[in-house]
Amino acid sequence: MSRSLSQTPISVLDLVPYAEGHTIADAFANTRDLAVHAESWGYKRYWMAEHHNLDGIASAATSVLIGHVAGATRTIRVGSGGIMLPNHAPLVIAEQFGTLAILFPNRIDLGLGRAPGTDPLTARALRKETRHRGDDFPELIEELQAYLDPAEPGQKLKAIPGAGTNVPIWILGSSTFSAQLAAATGRPYAFAGHFAPAAMLEALEIYRWQFRPSRFLEKPHAMVGVSVVAAATDDEAQFQATSLYQRLTTLVRGDLKPIPPPVRSMETRWTTKEEQAVRSMTTTLVVGGPDRVREGLRRLVDSTQADELIITSDLYRHEDRLKSFEIIAQAGRA
Repeated sequence: MSRSLSQTPISVLDLVPYAEGHTIADAFANTRDLAVHAESWGYKRYWMAEHHNLDGIASAATSVLIGHVAGATRTIRVGSGGIMLPNHAPLVIAEQFGTLAILFPNRIDLGLGRAPGTDPLTARALRKETRHRGDDFPELIEELQAYLDPAEPGQKLKAIPGAGTNVPIWILGSSTFSAQLAAATGRPYAFAGHFAPAAMLEALEIYRWQFRPSRFLEKPHAMVGVSVVAAATDDEAQFQATSLYQRLTTLVRGDLKPIPPPVRSMETRWTTKEEQAVRSMTTTLVVGGPDRVREGLRRLVDSTQADELIITSDLYRHEDRLKSFEIIAQAGRA
């Protein structure tokens, strides 16, 4: 059965960005403010993603920020999109999210990824103590799940807090590997269409085709990530989107920078090769005024049959970012 946009819950994915000339303290305040607004606008979830050693992204201590947001809101689900599990001991994540689940009952999600969320040098520093490299991701998930399940009689090692909280685990990814894992374990799946669109449709098809019902989920449930830049008019949105294009250009160059102010033209800001690289990363990007955003999201739902959408919208000014998410929320209800 075809799914309509108005039937598709939408959520926020926040990398906790900060712009040129602004501080990490500003980023934390903006995240809290956006979460309060997102709840009032009807967004279902507010997720933050673990990244390290990346200028312009302040979401390294993801579990701490989840508490920051959950404490400022009342009903919206708050979680990780995601925690990069091989960076951590599963027991520690069980304790952190068990604590969050007790503080904020029935509101915490635990999305898990296997990438380090950073560069190779930082990855080595992060994983030095855990000795994980990502290839044992399935085993790490099972270990984590065991800590979140009710403790067995005589169990020697328990997550306290954590045991019995049964925080829902999502599998996150940008490849067919993550799709196969989510399907084999019967868990909900979130695909990073906002930065890895090439494998999106194949991964979603694999997930749905190979899905095995489990104690966690009876049928497949897929969420798709997408970047959106929304503004009052199409021209204004195209102008605001140049901040994203400039930032992705610095990423292509291997030197990610904080969000720069928008510019009237990108012509001198990137080379032809860099533009091609950025365009390939943003084939699902939706840019425009209310009508164009509504149509773009509708096409995405039609093509992916996503059960949910999770949206990132990183703009230079916080006020413009708030307006973008407000327009997106209105488009999703139309």
